[in-house]
Amino acid sequence: MQGWLARVPRTVDYPPDFEAALQGQGAAFVIEMSTAPGCLPCGDLWSKLHALKVRYGLTVRPLGRDQAMLRSGRLGLPWIGHPVAWLRPVSDETRTLPIAIGTDHAANLARNIYLGIKMQTGVRAAVGVRAMAKFTGIVSAPAPSQTISKVKD
Repeated sequence: MQGWLARVPRTVDYPPDFEAALQGQGAAFVIEMSTAPGCLPCGDLWSKLHALKVRYGLTVRPLGRDQAMLRSGRLGLPWIGHPVAWLRPVSDETRTLPIAIGTDHAANLARNIYLGIKMQTGVRAAVGVRAMAKFTGIVSAPAPSQTISKVKD
């Protein structure tokens, strides 16, 4: 698992309101995670989410397999197993967003929580997804276009 995780890009650039948003709004959200006994990625993800819980005041709790499958189905996602972490407002059990499938670096999890909070509080989903790609380095500056010159005969 660590070999696989070593290949995953880490978030290195954060928006200016990152810390303030997580510390100011973290308590208004719940992270629920599907899990299973003996699941190595589950244990890794639990430890990282616990550290983020302490830092930002988030609530983190387990989610049963049946509920996790229902949530995946509602979003048209296939059931892929454990772990899947979901973010939702404390006051609304129906507004859930998946923020982690499998485990990830703590920096990437914090970024996903931040973007999930932003999407739950008004930022359009397309903007959040583009931001997620930008901050992971998946999307970089576009390659320079090559100009094809036509030669007259």
